[in-house]
Amino acid sequence: MKIIGLNQNIIWKNIYANFSLIEREFEYQEADLFLLPEMFTTGFCMKAEEVADNEGVTLSWMKSFSKNKNSAIAGSISVKDGEDFYNRFYFVKPDGSFQFYDKKHLFSYSGEDKVYTHGKERVIVNYKGCRFLLQVCFDARFPVFARNKNDYDAILYVANWPETRVLAWETLTKARAIENQSYVFALNRIGTDGNNLKYRESSHCFFADGEDISTKEDNLVIANLDLEKLQEFRKDFPFLSDADDFVLK
Repeated sequence: MKIIGLNQNIIWKNIYANFSLIEREFEYQEADLFLLPEMFTTGFCMKAEEVADNEGVTLSWMKSFSKNKNSAIAGSISVKDGEDFYNRFYFVKPDGSFQFYDKKHLFSYSGEDKVYTHGKERVIVNYKGCRFLLQVCFDARFPVFARNKNDYDAILYVANWPETRVLAWETLTKARAIENQSYVFALNRIGTDGNNLKYRESSHCFFADGEDISTKEDNLVIANLDLEKLQEFRKDFPFLSDADDFVLK
């Protein structure tokens, strides 16, 4: 399973410019899954009434991209659904089918919880035999929500995690891989956003032992997930069976 993520320098609040940027970056690439950061069409923006996609423009673009590349594509955007706004993580497959996860842990420090609505459900996508748990940025700080119940093989974290707190991002996502005995593809953005927050390259793909197995080529982060290797690792070190059997509330 080959995944290519984009260390995207997101163009602030410009959906179509970001579409063009992504298409250029991925034009000559082949992968099973192309991964994009959190709010990849606009940057992490609290002016949801200005940037939210309420007409399905981005989902249509993702479907077209996925069909043309014969690959899945995934990433989060701001959407309006009914009267509510969500930070929604879409996973789109080449046949046009899709699933989505609405970010549960909203970043109250920035006021995200005042603008967007909390998601309620964990979402796991099965694609080409790999089970992906979808997570967004701040979710990485909450290990109970991501606890592996032997129901997934990899976590996809997409983020706009600023440079000033990047050590926490890298530490937390590596820990999620080790404690859940899973792959973790942690994709962050780069550049500067409209709030003058800076983001540096800090994307990784961790194996279940914490090793970063990704390679970097320009703005691309590339990793190959070997499910047989993962199953052998879990068999040799069956730690998941020793996990606590309760859930904190």
